Amino acid sequence: MKGSDLINSKLPDELLFDIIQRFDGSKSDCDAISLVCKKWMRIEAIPARRNHQDHSGCQPLSSTERIRRSYPPPAAVIPRLSPKKRRAHSSEHHQVNENSESESELESFCLSDAGLSSLAIGCKDLEKLSLIWCSNITSLGLKSIAESCRFLRSLDMQGSYIGDQGLTAVGQCCKQLEDLNLRFCEGLTDQGVVEFAQVCGKALKSLGIAACAWITDKSLIAVAAHCTFLETLSLDSEFFRNEGIVSIAKSCRSLKALKLQCINVTDEALQVVGSLCSSLELLALFSFQRFTDRSLLAIGKGCKKLRDLTLSDCYFLSDKSLEAVASGCTKLTHLEINGCHNIGTWGLESIGKSCSGLLELALLYCQRIGNSALFEVGKNCSLLQALHLVDCSNINDEAICAVAQGCRNLRKLHIRRCYEIGDKGLIKVGENCKFLTDLSLRFVDRVGDDALVSIGQGCSLRYLHVSGCHLVTDIGLTAIARGSPELTYLDISVLQGIGDMSLAELGEGCPMLKDIVLSHCRQITDTGLSHLVKGCAQLETCHMVYCPSITSAGVATVVSGCANIKKVLIEKWKVSQRTRRRASSIISYLCMEL
Repeated sequence: MKGSDLINSKLPDELLFDIIQRFDGSKSDCDAISLVCKKWMRIEAIPARRNHQDHSGCQPLSSTERIRRSYPPPAAVIPRLSPKKRRAHSSEHHQVNENSESESELESFCLSDAGLSSLAIGCKDLEKLSLIWCSNITSLGLKSIAESCRFLRSLDMQGSYIGDQGLTAVGQCCKQLEDLNLRFCEGLTDQGVVEFAQVCGKALKSLGIAACAWITDKSLIAVAAHCTFLETLSLDSEFFRNEGIVSIAKSCRSLKALKLQCINVTDEALQVVGSLCSSLELLALFSFQRFTDRSLLAIGKGCKKLRDLTLSDCYFLSDKSLEAVASGCTKLTHLEINGCHNIGTWGLESIGKSCSGLLELALLYCQRIGNSALFEVGKNCSLLQALHLVDCSNINDEAICAVAQGCRNLRKLHIRRCYEIGDKGLIKVGENCKFLTDLSLRFVDRVGDDALVSIGQGCSLRYLHVSGCHLVTDIGLTAIARGSPELTYLDISVLQGIGDMSLAELGEGCPMLKDIVLSHCRQITDTGLSHLVKGCAQLETCHMVYCPSITSAGVATVVSGCANIKKVLIEKWKVSQRTRRRASSIISYLCMEL
C-alpha cells in the first residue's frame, strides 16, 4: 500500500540483516540495496567493514557465525557486574576502541529477543544453542526457543541476563536437554533452577554455575534429587557449602567430572565425594583454603578411575595428598599443580613412581619441587606427551635431560621463567624427542642458538614461542626455519639478535606460517618483511609494534602481499592514508599517540 512501510516496520534489524546477507554481494546489488533508504544503506555497509577475507565485496556469513561475531566473549575475565553496570562497562569499551564508530553501529545488531524468536521459528530441529554474553536476551526470547526447539540438547547462557521464567520454560519444553551452562547468569535464583530440575532433570548430564549470587545449596539439593544421571558439575561460587556438594555425591553416583571453586566447602564434602563417587575421572579444585590432606586421602582411596587432577592455590595440601593419589589413582594421565606451596619433591616423586600412564604434567609456581621429582617422571612415565613448567626455580638442565631421555614421545614443552634451564637440557630434547611439535620458551634467559639448532635438526615444529630469550639470534632461528616446514605460529618478540636474515629464511622454509609476532625486534626492517611475505602466502596475523626500522612501506607490503591477512598490529603513525583506506578493518593500533 502506498505510503506504508511493510518491511522496516515489521522486520527486526537482525532479520533484515540476515536477508541482505543472502544476496550474492555483486556491486549492483549492494548499490541497489543502499539506495532504498538510510536504514538499508547502513545495514548493507556492515558486512563490507567486517569482511577480513575479501576486501572487494560482501561475503555472506553463516547464521551461527554472525551471532558469534556480533557479540564476542571478552578476552579477559569479566568482573561480576549488575546488568546496568555491565551495559555501562560495555559502552565504555566501545568508546575507547579505535573502530568505535563502526562498533556502535554493530551494537544494534546484537542478538535480541526478536532475533531469537525468528531463529526459533526457522530452526525447530535446533539441538545446540550458545548465547554467550548476549545481554539483550531475556526470558521472553528464551521461552520462544524452548517452545519451538523441543529437541534442544545443549544450552550455554553464560553471561546472559535470563530470569527464572526463561529457565523454567526450557525445563518444561526441552525434555532432552543434557548440557546446561549458567555461568554468570546473575538474573537466576534458586526458584528457576529448582523448577528446571523438577521437570527436566532426568536427561541432564552436565551443569555449570558460576557467580550467581541467588543460587545456593537449595538448587544443588534439587539437582541431586532429580538429576541422578548427572556426569559433569562445575561450580564457582562462595554461596555453595558442604550440604549441596554432599547431596550431589550421595545421589549422582554417575558423576565423572567435578570442578569446584567454592571457598566455603571443607573436607567434609570432599570426603563424601571420595567415598561415594567411584566413577569420578576428573577433579579440579581451585582456591581451596578450608580443606586439608584428608580430602585427597579420601579421593585416593575411593576414586580409582581418576585420570585428570588439577590442584590450584590449595595452600593446605602437602606431599601426603599426592602420595595418596599416586597409590590409589594409578590410572592418572593428567596432573596440574598450580601455586600449592606446601607440595614438594617427595609428592611428585610418588606420582612418577606409580602413575606410569601420565600423559601431561603441569607444574606452575612450584618452588619446592626439585630435580629428583622429574628424574622419576623421566624414568617411569615414558608415555608423557606434554610438560609445562612456570617459575620452578629448583628445576634445572639435569631434570630436562632426564625427561628428554625417558619421555621420547614428548610433543609439547612449555617453559616460562625457569632461570636454571638452558641449552644443555634443550639440546637433549632435540636429540631425543623427535615428535616434538610445540615448543614455548618464554623468558628463559639461558637458552640460546645451540638449543634451537638442536631442536631444528631433530624436530619439526608447528608452534614456537621464544619471546625474551635474549641469547637467540639469526643462527638459531635459521635452523628452525630450515627444519620446520610445517611451522604455523612464531613469536620472536623482544629478541634483539634477530634481523632480516631470519625473515628471509622463514619466507623460504616455512610456507605454512600463519601467525608471527615481531614486536620489539629492533633489527628487522622493511626488507625482511618483503622476504617473509613473498614466501609465507598464508600469513593471517602479524604483530610488529616498537620495531623502529619498519616503516609505512613495510606495513603496506604486509597488507598488500598477504591475501589471507586478518590482523596487523602496528603504531598508528606508521600506516599511510592509502593503506588505511585499503585495509582499515585489519589494522589494529597498540599505542595510538606514538
